[in-house]
Amino acid sequence: MLRRIMSYSHGLITFNAVSYEHSPLKPILVESSFSVRRGAKLTLMGQNGAGKSTLFGLITGMYKPDEGQVSIMPRTSIGISRQVIPRNELALTMREFFEKCFTDKVYDIDPKIDDVLSIVNLLPPEKDSASYKDRTVGSFSGGQQARLLLASALIQNPDILLLDEPTNNLDREGIEHLTEYLKEYKKTVIVISHDADFLNAFTHGVLYLNVQTHAVERYEGNYYDVVEEITARVMKEERKNAQLQKEIQANKEKANFFAKKGGNMRMVAKRMREKVEAHEESKVDVRREDKTIRPFTIPVQEGVPMDVLKLSSYNVIRNNGVKTIFCDITLRRGDHLQIVGPNGIGKTTLLESLASGEADGEKIAKGTIIGYYRQDFSNLDFDQTVFDCLMSVMKEKNQENMRACAAGFLITSDIIKTKIGLLSEGQKGLVAFARLVLLEPGLLILDEPTNHINFRHVPVIARALNAYAGTMILVSHVPDFVSHIAISDVLDLDKKKK
Repeated sequence: MLRRIMSYSHGLITFNAVSYEHSPLKPILVESSFSVRRGAKLTLMGQNGAGKSTLFGLITGMYKPDEGQVSIMPRTSIGISRQVIPRNELALTMREFFEKCFTDKVYDIDPKIDDVLSIVNLLPPEKDSASYKDRTVGSFSGGQQARLLLASALIQNPDILLLDEPTNNLDREGIEHLTEYLKEYKKTVIVISHDADFLNAFTHGVLYLNVQTHAVERYEGNYYDVVEEITARVMKEERKNAQLQKEIQANKEKANFFAKKGGNMRMVAKRMREKVEAHEESKVDVRREDKTIRPFTIPVQEGVPMDVLKLSSYNVIRNNGVKTIFCDITLRRGDHLQIVGPNGIGKTTLLESLASGEADGEKIAKGTIIGYYRQDFSNLDFDQTVFDCLMSVMKEKNQENMRACAAGFLITSDIIKTKIGLLSEGQKGLVAFARLVLLEPGLLILDEPTNHINFRHVPVIARALNAYAGTMILVSHVPDFVSHIAISDVLDLDKKKK
């Protein structure tokens, strides 16, 4: 049975009437109070852009509350695993990257690094161990960088472990490894994730960031039970609102009718209007985080030849070296190819080369428009507004059509004026999908398209990709997501070929 926790004191973490806003138009918390006990393992839920990462910042002290108090028990250490490695850290060596995790210099840090690399299953072959820590962080694959981010939090062995989308880019083996570690972890864990199975395996409660009240609600219970209970409550609120709306409309019509009669009937009309106001006040604000993006279609570029892409060779990374694999692959219009392989083998590198249209061994039909969804969104201009980003890819610059498309992806009028770099990772993902719709590509290349995306949106995205009538190349570590998409063929980069 789902149980909401109302006690706010005596926790390892305590928020007491905390208010915080990024701007007057974007409050995150308003007089919010809650606590987290020692040893709790909790999910932090809320819609994309609600402020989940900001809440982590308030816990770590990166942000200070505008009002109220955030209290952490004395001598409590905090470690945080971020979603992405900042661009200014990609040139650091692995050793320098881990040294930045500590305020004081740590002597003989290499054994500590080896310990956490073992936990996240990222130890190198023994012959490469000497030089491994001198590799730059940017030379690792997206999946390997995700493990480095996780390891950077674990190396501190913190009393409070904050994980922000820790399964992004992890393959199944990596997720299983992390899940088992967190099951055994004896300290406090708060995790932001859209991977429901992962969360259900080790968490036993939810912190629910309500974007209507700007407060954090604390629940205890199985993750699936919490989601089901909240969904049922929202549906009940929606049914109540629908009934109230009917009564509001009926009373408005009666009020107008009696008002036209004049005389004593005006008093009746006044009472009808008062009843309308009472019903309006009784309507419940249904949480916007329970909204789902609208079903969408990615239009296909017209006039694309039947043979869209021919591949005669590609590169993979084995034993820290590049190996060229020769092949004979032709992707025709409507083909959907899935590329699989373990983290670090070169899936993202292959997609980058294909998207460039200039890779060795690759021939793309002349004039083909390529729609590329990058897992790190680095093909988006972070200094550009969402408005300019979406308008720039349209053949016909029609603001009305652009805004209608954006609205379907929950990109509101305030978001559309915002620079890409200021959006949450989840919002960037939705902008990237809106961009693909407006681009009308003939070849769609998708690298981990469910990363950062709210789980409610994933089935809608799967249906859109399944229905895409053009040529598609997909990399995803989420089997359930892929199972809902028609796949014509699978290219396994780990398959031993000459």
